[in-house]
Amino acid sequence: MDLHQRYPAISDLKARARRRIPHFVWEYLDSGTGTEATLRRNRAELDTVLFRPSILHGEFNADLTARLFGHDFPLPFGIAPVGMSGLIWPDAERLLAAAAAKAGLPYALSTVASQTPEALAPVLGAQGWFQMYPPRDPEIRADMLRRARAAGFSALILTVDVPVASRRERQTRSGLTQPPKLTPRLLAQAAARPAWALGTLRMGMPRMRLMDGYADTSVSRSSTAHVGYLLRTSPDWDYLKALRDDWEGPLIVKGVLNGDDAARLQDEGADAIWVSNHAGRQFDAAPATIEALPEVRIATTLPVIFDSGIEGGLDILRALALGADFVMLGRAWHYALGALGAAGPAHLVEILAKDMAANMGQLGARRLADLAGRLRGR
Repeated sequence: MDLHQRYPAISDLKARARRRIPHFVWEYLDSGTGTEATLRRNRAELDTVLFRPSILHGEFNADLTARLFGHDFPLPFGIAPVGMSGLIWPDAERLLAAAAAKAGLPYALSTVASQTPEALAPVLGAQGWFQMYPPRDPEIRADMLRRARAAGFSALILTVDVPVASRRERQTRSGLTQPPKLTPRLLAQAAARPAWALGTLRMGMPRMRLMDGYADTSVSRSSTAHVGYLLRTSPDWDYLKALRDDWEGPLIVKGVLNGDDAARLQDEGADAIWVSNHAGRQFDAAPATIEALPEVRIATTLPVIFDSGIEGGLDILRALALGADFVMLGRAWHYALGALGAAGPAHLVEILAKDMAANMGQLGARRLADLAGRLRGR
């Protein structure tokens, strides 16, 4: 089967994944919060970023390499942290970590993943990043950092745009609880998706295994009030300082949307700024990340990472042209797993790389650094 003929775009993977993932899981993966205006805004504002095609540049192979934290990456994108990946597709964290290692890309593991840092150590590769929802207890924090470091994670991500639980109404209506409990309604949905159901039967129902080690999770809770919220705190600047003292590697702060915060984060010792609105899942009156990106870029000399709304290689080029150094995707990797299983992530890498190269050819851009000069005035 020629995957590029059947699934040439992320939209094709998304459509097939929806047919293979139970409805309650799909609502967890694909939903935003509120009326989902921010989710839609991310897409709409990306479409306003236009380029001026440039002609007569002759033949060339576009250079898609990027440098971050002193490391050269073959491509300027990676795998963003997604909580409970293993609910979306059985064994998702291990499959994604292994695919990232093979492609030479970074993989970020969420604190509320369904696998622990130690479980991924054998397949992690050299570019594992650990994303932290900040624990209230400093001893738990120290133990998490120790475990992440011992498992081979080289960079730490502090997520700061989830100070409280969001509503995520679609997700709540679906009937999903944490830990997941298969009611008759959800069992019927799972039975209609045999590949997901059989894989989940082999792996067992996913749980937040890292967090399970620190709290009693015997009580079923709504999907937006899981054990992670019971253990975490809303971080402040002092928390950031403590984390900076405790972590020796690169420290990335995720969830930044304004320049003043970016400038102070640089002063406080952050190593990279991650522009994100949590893909529309947290606050429904946030600006699109592509709107916020130029302001953040001007405010800091640190590397800038970008996410939210990316649906193809052209969107990655848009973000890079407006000042991002690197782009991370979350949902797209899970569409790929849902559509094609273990073969999905490698196919997504090819989709994105081919799309980027084709569009750079239209622009006459040999290097990623050339992209800013091809922007049309906004």
